[in-house]
Amino acid sequence: MKMEHQQLAAGKWQELSLAEQLANVGAEVGRALRWQEKGNAEYSRLAFERALELIDLTIDDGNNKNRLKEIIRLREALADYFTAGNSYKQTADSLNNYFYSFNFKARTAI
Repeated sequence: MKMEHQQLAAGKWQELSLAEQLANVGAEVGRALRWQEKGNAEYSRLAFERALELIDLTIDDGNNKNRLKEIIRLREALADYFTAGNSYKQTADSLNNYFYSFNFKARTAI
């Protein structure tokens, strides 16, 4: 898999707050959900892969060590939703709602 976020991986990601990081993950998840709804599995898969890449950068960010359990569980839930049958019974609305608070916090913190 080609890394899409090379500049972020080079250290810029760690300059963002956790709320900003997860808001960016949420944007990719939102794209994946919208493409899924439109029936475009390929674009949905690509957006999902970008979301996983950003989550992995978030996991690797030492500033988030106290939140690793939640972040790793989020990765697991997203992978389950998009690729493994959705045993956690997530919905597009529940995923969007989860990320909404991070988007709000990131925008109001500026």
